[in-house]
Amino acid sequence: MRIYRGDHFRTRGQEATLTINSMTGFARASGALDGLAWLWEIKSVNGRGLEVRCRLPAGFDFLEDKLRKAAKAKFERGNINLHLQFENRAAETAYKVNRRFLDELFALAHDYVQNGQARQPRIDGMLALRGVIEPKDDAVAETDAEALGAALLASAGELMDGLAAMRAEEGAQLRPVLLAQLDEIKTLVARATDLAAGWPERAREKIRAQMALILDAGTLDEARLEQELALLTTKADISEELDRLTSHVAATREILVGTGKGAVGRRLDFICQEFNREANTLCSKANDKELTQIGLDLKVLVDKMREQVQNIE
Repeated sequence: MRIYRGDHFRTRGQEATLTINSMTGFARASGALDGLAWLWEIKSVNGRGLEVRCRLPAGFDFLEDKLRKAAKAKFERGNINLHLQFENRAAETAYKVNRRFLDELFALAHDYVQNGQARQPRIDGMLALRGVIEPKDDAVAETDAEALGAALLASAGELMDGLAAMRAEEGAQLRPVLLAQLDEIKTLVARATDLAAGWPERAREKIRAQMALILDAGTLDEARLEQELALLTTKADISEELDRLTSHVAATREILVGTGKGAVGRRLDFICQEFNREANTLCSKANDKELTQIGLDLKVLVDKMREQVQNIE
C-alpha cells in the first residue's frame, strides 16, 4: 500500500510541546487485493465540530460506520470527506471472448458456406458480433468480501494517519505565527501600561490649562482641579483591562508552548474573543489619542490572530 502526504514535521533535541493541529489537509492511499486495486482520498476543512461524509461504491455502505468511528478516534474537529473508488489494473483482462458462442457461430456459418448460401466469414467480423466479446466478471464480486473489507479498512487507517500528519504539519507552521502575533500584543499592552501610568499627570496639566483659559486668571482652585481629575481618572481607569490583557497573553502562551496534546482551537478562539472585548473597552475608555491608537492596533492584531486560530483543531 502507498500513502501520499507531506514530510512529517519533527523537532529534534527539544522538549516535546503541545501538538497543535490544523483542521485542513488532504491525503491519498492506494492498495490492491487479488488484482483488484482501489484509491482512497480524504479531505478536511474547518468546522465547528467533527463531521464525516463518506462516498463509497454501491455495496460498501457497511464500511461507513467503521470509518466514522475511526475518524472520531483520531480527530476532534473538522469537516472530513472520504472517497473510495476501485480500478482494474489489468486492463487487458477487462473483457473476454465467449468461445462457446463463437464456435457455435462458426459451425452455423460453415453449414451456410457448404450449401453455397454464404461466404466464409472473417474472424474480425465474427468478433464484432454482439455477445462474442463481453465484459469480464466483476472483479469486486470475485474477491472475498471479508478479506476485501479488512484490507480496505487497513488502507483507510493509513489514509487517516496521512491526514493527521498533514494537519500536524500545518499546525506546527501556525505556532510561530501565533507566538509572533502574541509578542506584538504583549508589546502594545506594555506601551499602554506605561502611558496609563503617566496619564493622571498629563490630564492634570490639560485641565489646568483649560481652567486657566476659562477663568482667565493666574490662580486656580486646586481642590476643584483635583476633584475634576479624580472624576476623569475614575472614568478612564483602564488598569483592570490591562491586567486582563496581560493575563490573556500569559494564558495564550501557556497553551502554545505547553506540553501534551489535544484540541485547543476552541480555547484559543475564546481567548481571542476576550482579547477583542478588552481592546474595545480600552478604546472606549481611553481619553488619550495614543492609548486609543493602541486599542485600535490591538483590535487589528487580534483579528489577524483569530483568523489563524480558526484553522486550529
